[in-house]
Amino acid sequence: MRPYLTIAALAALVFFVVPGPIQANPSQWSREWPKTDFSKHSVPFDQIMSGGVSKDRIPSIDDPRYVAVAEAEKYAATEPVVGLTINGKSRAYPLSILIWHEIVNDVIDGVPVAVTFCPLCNAAVVFDRRVDGLTLEFGTTGKLRYSDLVMYDRQSESWWQQFTGEAIIGERTGQKLRFLPARLESFAKFKARAPKGDVLVPTNPHMRQYGINPYRGYDSAHTPFLYRGKLPGVVAPLARVVAVGNRAWSVDFLQIKERIETEDGLILTFEYGQNSALDSAIIAEGREAGNVLVQRRDANGNLVDVHYRVDFAFAFHAFNPDAKIIVE
Repeated sequence: MRPYLTIAALAALVFFVVPGPIQANPSQWSREWPKTDFSKHSVPFDQIMSGGVSKDRIPSIDDPRYVAVAEAEKYAATEPVVGLTINGKSRAYPLSILIWHEIVNDVIDGVPVAVTFCPLCNAAVVFDRRVDGLTLEFGTTGKLRYSDLVMYDRQSESWWQQFTGEAIIGERTGQKLRFLPARLESFAKFKARAPKGDVLVPTNPHMRQYGINPYRGYDSAHTPFLYRGKLPGVVAPLARVVAVGNRAWSVDFLQIKERIETEDGLILTFEYGQNSALDSAIIAEGREAGNVLVQRRDANGNLVDVHYRVDFAFAFHAFNPDAKIIVE
């Protein structure tokens, strides 16, 4: 697990864990990863660095437990959750839990999913876990690339980039997971749209300090931690952007506009009422971050969700260096 850290402590972690050049040593990695085929990779090894923890020290949730939304009284109305609906069945995954586990392996209405959250990038992404007819189960490697979570599947122990859903090391290199539309929304919004939904609760309430932000003050950092790539020039590195594919809009700009419609039919909206999970010591007391939603109209004129993320700008830029971030 990553401990409860202030900005100063995180800076110290960077100094002591990753001194000098990025540490990339496949021959040393193979001691911990004997099943991983390091001869196959699609990214340079020197882009991968230690996150300060070893394999599975940030434990995925593999046997998730839930309560009905009406019984989930401990969550504040403005608390951020990943809201997921598949075939009419809805579940909420609070960031107060995901921030400590980063991956939930789940099945919703027969669909195996991986619900993931990378705190250093503010990236909440949901995948279908099926690849080539096989259902994969994911864990955390303890490694980062561009400060983003590197996952692994427990079947082949190939390494996967959370931001892109692509296997980057191992026998599955080049394979991609399918993104599933999900919302990063306030608990109140999830409860209103899914009154019969379920809410993830800790399997062991005493395992972590649930409700506490172990990255206190990260929202206010001038530069991202454990990141050495180029930074975007048009917005602050840790400013939030809403991303759809390789396009992004500044959330501050969307907040002013409240609604943006694109020529190809995307509808982006902003509403107040969701706090940041990466600001204050208590997640439910974080500063206003807003509810962002991206939809389009289907053939019948109905609004449907599309896959989007609300990322920190540096992370979007790292994986989309030629893309423009729209700020006006």
